[in-house]
Amino acid sequence: MKKFSRKQKVAILFILAQLLLAFTVYSNKKINNYSEKLICSDINLLENFNVGLLLGTSQKLKNGLDNQFFKFRIDATVLLFKAGKIKYIIVSGDNSTKSYNEPLDMKIALLKRGIPESVIFLDYAGFRTYDSIIRCNLIFGQQKFLIISQEFHTQRAVYIARKLGLDAFGFNAKDVTSHITLATNVREFFARTKAYIDVIIKSEPKYIGQKIIIN
Repeated sequence: MKKFSRKQKVAILFILAQLLLAFTVYSNKKINNYSEKLICSDINLLENFNVGLLLGTSQKLKNGLDNQFFKFRIDATVLLFKAGKIKYIIVSGDNSTKSYNEPLDMKIALLKRGIPESVIFLDYAGFRTYDSIIRCNLIFGQQKFLIISQEFHTQRAVYIARKLGLDAFGFNAKDVTSHITLATNVREFFARTKAYIDVIIKSEPKYIGQKIIIN
């Protein structure tokens, strides 16, 4: 077997890195272009939906400050419900430990804003966006629904849903413009590549579970 020199190994790694970067850029552009006409920030442009899928996030940042992504998603969901654009709300997020419960935190926030408990359904196994989308269909029986999150997130979520054959649209919550979004943007850049691969290979969610009937 031929042994590569150190110089050849470096060259091979450089080529692989360039290919990976090119694929990442391509998948990001593909998702942006695909979802452009399927998401909006103007509530007046939306039709009415039976279900809104609220994608989870932490209530607090690691430094203990309030997470603006959380607040703005709650604001958007309350706005949609009170405007009659959605009848029911599925809150899908991470509840991987007893001390971390995104769905419950969001439910409490929604209740404080006057949303009836009877219209809120919790998905504790939304460990990632891909799982939240699949479970909205398999567990909660929804084929058509409105995804609620920030624009960068609704773009990816709607792309996943549509590629899985679901009739999903997205409503963009107010974005966060502070410096804390830098890490989020970097993470999202690579998350889109993972999403692009997931829909190709038809990944399975971590958990399925029993069905929950809505209406």
